[in-house]
Amino acid sequence: MKYWKILVTASNGLIGSEAVEYFDRQGHKIVGVDNNMRRVFFGPPGETLWNLERLKNVTRQFTSIALDIRDRDGVMVLFRENRFDLILHCAAQPSHHKAADIAILDFEVNALDTVNLLEATRQHCPEAAFIIMSTNKVYGEAPNEKPLRETKTRYYYADPADFEGIDENCRIDHTLHSLFGASKVAADIYAQEYGRYFGMGVGIFRGRCLTGPSHSGVELHGFLSYLVKVALSGKTYTVYGYKGKQVRDNIHSFDLVRAFEEFARNPRPGEVYNLGGGRANGVSMLEAIALIEALTGRKINWTYSDQPQRGDHICYISNLAKLKSHYPGWDLTRSLDSILEEMVAAEREHSQRVGT
Repeated sequence: MKYWKILVTASNGLIGSEAVEYFDRQGHKIVGVDNNMRRVFFGPPGETLWNLERLKNVTRQFTSIALDIRDRDGVMVLFRENRFDLILHCAAQPSHHKAADIAILDFEVNALDTVNLLEATRQHCPEAAFIIMSTNKVYGEAPNEKPLRETKTRYYYADPADFEGIDENCRIDHTLHSLFGASKVAADIYAQEYGRYFGMGVGIFRGRCLTGPSHSGVELHGFLSYLVKVALSGKTYTVYGYKGKQVRDNIHSFDLVRAFEEFARNPRPGEVYNLGGGRANGVSMLEAIALIEALTGRKINWTYSDQPQRGDHICYISNLAKLKSHYPGWDLTRSLDSILEEMVAAEREHSQRVGT
């Protein structure tokens, strides 16, 4: 087996840390880049240094660097000093609500960072596989145009043609995105262009609700993680609009990293994939509250606001057919129930460790 040297951005975060652990277990060398920007975005609840300390204790071939990847010169030095086989770009400003307050920073972190990394890859290791974690928010509100039917606890797609969810042919223009969605569109298209124009192995993964036990969930980002925190802390959760019946599909960070691995072993130039939990892991807000209450044995304090969050999808299920057809060795391995059980256990352990 050929061992890789891998760069992971946002290595303290949910997806980055999962990638670090996964590839470290296989014997690959990982350089992680993370300057704890999530705390800048979301304050102390977004802190990720606890996860860095955990990684240091459970890995053998992991090196962490507190580099700000907006620093183009610093990025170029990093790439000159290392010959990477795989770049996993997981860093982002992830909240479409927060982006309106920090428009310049949002664009720099989401779009400029991406160009810095793509160009450094082109100049110093063009044969490497490059993977960027994009988002379904590149589609803006276009998915909300799908006809829906309503049940007691959720919305479903009404058209049988939409049974498996939203595929990669959904348009990305002529729709409201939020500034976050727009900055991610810029990064998404740039990554596609570097792949196609320069013939580089670049994969763009448009994720839906990414989750897992290492998530530093906050109110503005990380809905399942934050809901679990609220359930166990006794705080109050706010459900915004759509009667609480809006549906999101959830994917465990392990299954994302496995998709990255499949792509890295057989990369394609500038290919786009929707990546979420699919129909099997779809859940509405009302259903998620009931499931977590049952798991924790505690009632969740929640209130309802008639005003939906701008840019929120009423029903979004990721159609995984394209990814599965290109990489038949990949499939989901974690069910929604198992994801929630793991998150509840991890949050209880984390709360005891930090004394909250």
